[in-house]
Amino acid sequence: MTEKIVIISDLDGTLLHPDTYAFDEAKSALKMVEEHDVALVLCSSKTRGEIEVYRKQLDNVHPFVAENGGGIFIPKGYFPFHIDGVERDGFIVIDIGIPYKDVRKIFCEIKEKTTEDVKGFGDMSVDEVAEVSGMTVNASELAKQREYDEPFIFKGPDEQKQAFFKFIEDRGLTWTEGWFSHILGNHDKGKAAKLLKDFYKKVFGDVITIGIGDGLNDVPLLKAVDYPVLLPKKNGDFVPGINISGLERPETGGPAGWNIAIPKILRSIFHG
Repeated sequence: MTEKIVIISDLDGTLLHPDTYAFDEAKSALKMVEEHDVALVLCSSKTRGEIEVYRKQLDNVHPFVAENGGGIFIPKGYFPFHIDGVERDGFIVIDIGIPYKDVRKIFCEIKEKTTEDVKGFGDMSVDEVAEVSGMTVNASELAKQREYDEPFIFKGPDEQKQAFFKFIEDRGLTWTEGWFSHILGNHDKGKAAKLLKDFYKKVFGDVITIGIGDGLNDVPLLKAVDYPVLLPKKNGDFVPGINISGLERPETGGPAGWNIAIPKILRSIFHG
């Protein structure tokens, strides 16, 4: 087999446990990934700083995608050709999203016009982010270092939330919904995945992509790959209304589900 295999994986609730943020339960699958020289691209709503912590823990040397596709971070020299981007801290960075300050400005303007029942990370202290997310204070500090999107919590009724989302769309921005909702520019994980696949194709010719996630913000990613995998949430339910051709739906979520789904797909690719 000569194809290059690339796994593009969400973190929270997928490779990372939804409560502990650990990936121990996926270690045997991660070992298989390493042994077969599969590229593991981390693709998350997390910030660059947060993702870099997990890259170090995973000994990961591959590109990664931060803040729902807002930025692609490619280690300098990773691809043997020129990439249009900005060199930053040892990475070539492709900014797909608009700057955080612009996103934050629009968020505050919409909040002022609509309701105070919404609170973004920019409105919270580090301790408050830690409290609402379950992360450590150190991790929460990294989570507040936004570059492309603003996570927020909505406390009002659902109709008010939908009206808030409509205001975001009217301003030309987009949103995702989950434990934290996000306001962001016209970018998503799928656009980042397609760009990265094109880069890998320039080097390897034939590329097989596997995408794995558990949320609505992962849908563009799952639509962009050859082997899409949707994991259930920690309550066992899947995000409703997702209909993607060839979609795998393991019964187990989090890193334990990752540990089941990834080897199954890799074996099917290896053995045809």
